[in-house]
Amino acid sequence: MLKNLGITLAGVWLLLTGLISLIGLSFQGLSEIMAVLAIAAGVLMILQR
Repeated sequence: MLKNLGITLAGVWLLLTGLISLIGLSFQGLSEIMAVLAIAAGVLMILQR
């Protein structure tokens, strides 16, 4: 599970980005949550190599 965590987080980020655009989801702190999720996915993918 931990081996694919970066890919999983990237997938979650992509799904959320699409859903946010599709249904117009918006709340305070959303951009920060998405940024942290993207950074975490990127770091984990880099560390797995």
